[in-house]
Order: sequence, then C-alpha cells, then structure tokens
Amino acid sequence: MSPPHRVNPQPLSLSPRQPKHPATTKMARSNFSVLTILSVILLLPVLSLSFSPDSPSDRRLLVLFDDLSLKSSHSIFFNSLKSRGFDLDFKLADDPKLALQRYGQYLYDGLILFSPSIERFGGALDLAAVLDFVDSGHDLIIAADSSASDLIKSVATECGVDFDEDPSALVIDHRSYAVVGTEGDHTLIAADDFIESDVLLGENKIEAPVLFKGIAHSLNAANNLVLKVLSASPAAYSANPSSKLSSPPSLTGSSISLVSVVQARNNARIMITGSLDLFSNRFFRSSVQKAGSPKKYDKSGNEQFVAELSKWVFHERGHLKAVNLRHNKAGETNEPAMYRIKDDLDFSVEIYEWSGKSWEPYVANDVQVQFYMMSPYVLKTLSNDKKGLYHTSFKVPDVYGVFQFKVEYNRLGYTSLLLSKQIPVRPFKHNEYERFITAAFPYYGASFTMMAGFFIFSFVYLYHK
Repeated sequence: MSPPHRVNPQPLSLSPRQPKHPATTKMARSNFSVLTILSVILLLPVLSLSFSPDSPSDRRLLVLFDDLSLKSSHSIFFNSLKSRGFDLDFKLADDPKLALQRYGQYLYDGLILFSPSIERFGGALDLAAVLDFVDSGHDLIIAADSSASDLIKSVATECGVDFDEDPSALVIDHRSYAVVGTEGDHTLIAADDFIESDVLLGENKIEAPVLFKGIAHSLNAANNLVLKVLSASPAAYSANPSSKLSSPPSLTGSSISLVSVVQARNNARIMITGSLDLFSNRFFRSSVQKAGSPKKYDKSGNEQFVAELSKWVFHERGHLKAVNLRHNKAGETNEPAMYRIKDDLDFSVEIYEWSGKSWEPYVANDVQVQFYMMSPYVLKTLSNDKKGLYHTSFKVPDVYGVFQFKVEYNRLGYTSLLLSKQIPVRPFKHNEYERFITAAFPYYGASFTMMAGFFIFSFVYLYHK
C-alpha cells in the first residue's frame, strides 16, 4: 500500500511583505459592496414570496416527484394551479439541493408531495423539516399510492391520519366500483360521498362521481382537526385484491377515508389522499359510470373536485381576516383608556373573506364577542350590515377589574379568528354615586328609626315618674 501523498509546505519568505496599493484596496472594497447589494436585490423577490395574510394568492409552491414523468401525466392539475397565479417549482424528491428555507426565510408557501415511494428526501429536507414547514403556517398536499414508503406514511401520521399498514392492500368496493376499466377486481371506485360544505368544495355541486384507485386511510380519533372530505361507501374494505381474505380487514365501510383535510390551529391546511391517480390527466378526462346506476357521465368529477379542494387548501377560499376592532362609550367616537362599571358601550369589528382576487365582506350570523375576565361576563352575538361590519352594544357589568374584548371565531372550513383587546374597568368614584341610593333606603330608615327611638327613650327616662 503506497503511503499517502503529502503536500510539501511552501517555504516562508524572509523578505518583508509588500503593502497593497491603496487604489487596489479601495477597488476590492467597492466590488465587494456591489456584489453584496446585487445578492440582496436578487434574494428579495424570493423572500417576498412568503405567505401574506393580506394577499393569500401571491404564493410559490414546491412540487416533489419521485418520477419526472408525473409532470406531464398530471399536467392538467398543474396548469390549473398556474392559471390561478401560482408559481410552481418542480423537483425530484431526492434532489441533493432541496431546501425549504434560506437565511431563516421560507422560500415556499406550499408543498405538494407527489413522491409516494421516496424513502428519504434529498438535501436539507426530512420529516422534521416538513413538520416545521406546516407548524410555520404553510400548506401541504400529500398523495400516496400502493408504493407508499414509511416516510410518507410517517408524515401523514403526524398530520392525523393512518394509512393501512398492509403494503399490498387497496380499497375494494363491490357496490360502488366504476363500470369502465374495473379489470375485475373492483379497485377502481366511483366515489360520491362528499362532505357537505360549500367552503371546502365550492357552491357548484359535483355531479359526477370521483374516480379513486389507491390505498385507504383512517382518521386518528384523538385528532379533532382532521375531516373526511371524500368517504368510502359502507360496502368498501381494504385488502389485497389478488388474494383471498384469511381474516377480517382492519379498515371497512365508511370508516375508510379516501380524501381527508386538516386545518391546524395556526390555519395551515393539509390535504391527504391515498390515490396519486386522483390528480392524473387520465382520471380527469375519463368517463365514469357507477355500478348500479344507469347514468353515465362523459367526464369524471375528479377535475372539479381537485380544483375546488385545492382552492381551499391554498387559501383561495375560506380565508378570513378581521380588522378595525373598535370600542367606545355610547354616543362617543374616541376609544377610552378605561371604562366605569355600568357604562353603555358600542363594539365593532370588520371581517372580510378572500375571494381569490380581492377581499369581500364576510356575512354570517354566528360571530360573537365576549367581555371577558377569567370567564365571560357578557356574551353577545354581533349584528352585521352585509358590508363586513359587525357591531353590538351592551352595558359594562357591575364588576371592576381588567377585562378583555375577545372574538373567537371557529367555523368549519374557515380560518379561525382570535382577537382580543384589554381594557380596565373601575368602580364609581366617591363623588359619582347618587346622593340617595334606592337600595339603601332600608338602612336610611333604620338609622332614623334608631334616632327616634333613642329620643323617645330619653324623654321617657328623664320625665317619667
């Protein structure tokens, strides 16, 4: 074995070091400054793409594949996102340069994982990085299939759903299968059990069934933030279609979720499905006829379903903001620094919903305000003027202390609102009470009765023989 090559050190120069010319030094500093400024300018557009509650649609999405052919086979879905103003960055999931953030700033506001078989992400991306991405308020779409790796299943588990542990199992339904292209195993399902929510799936009803072929998942009972958007029929079950059942399947009936969504407490949104083909051009363009139904549709409901649900996931719908929380004494306009017990006050707040292009007034009849100190002393439902302004009036309770105006709004499919403003409440000053208080009349009577009794007793005692 040959010895390792050793680099001989350069001999030290004994001659004195020549100083640099001042002009050279000045030019180097100038070049460095120019490069620094150019770097900042080039980086600003990237950093400015971070999610802004005031402009929810100005966003950049990272799409990860395990096979680049998916870019063409799922092009209709991607073109739909581009037409709605999204900037898509396509990369392989094992790209060694993968990163979600740079210099402490996230480069993307949404992540689409179309890489079910990936065992390990490339670059700086891993399970913890994906979860931190969601914990920072960003959105996520996960599409798996029968080749789903433990990594993808782990991401889904952390989001509140559990895929079937049997790697060979698919969703089988002998009643709600698609008549065309079933290949005899009834794994191509025509599903139409949608969640009833206009904010999630849009106001236009999805008439045609959705084609689904993939693996089943169930919801974690301990997670109350996850919802089934598309459920399997009561006759469905999860099993290996190429072998006979030797034991009852672990997932059956409507407990099987085909597509689920999560809205985290920080308003991050997640979509999870066990079918990557759900987004494919082939399923988008395919005709569909549900078994047992005489009606055949020229086009499946996949494109409409995916487009509408993706609008919700990426905050194009159901995104609320509250502004201009105000309160003042009745008859006044300025906000006081303190209220007195039994004051009459007016409260108002403006709530708007993002329509995909602009902010529109949000109209609802279930928005409430609490006047809160340890517990709500006042709970009032707000009236609205159909233009986004919610308002009410009430009397400050006869309790002094430090209160809060608190608006907590949680409605299915909408971003949650939590606003609060602190205000102290004082008692009456000594010179603010009424001269004679009605409630004190018994005490007044008792005092005068005592005085009269003492006078009579004294008169009788002194003059009675």
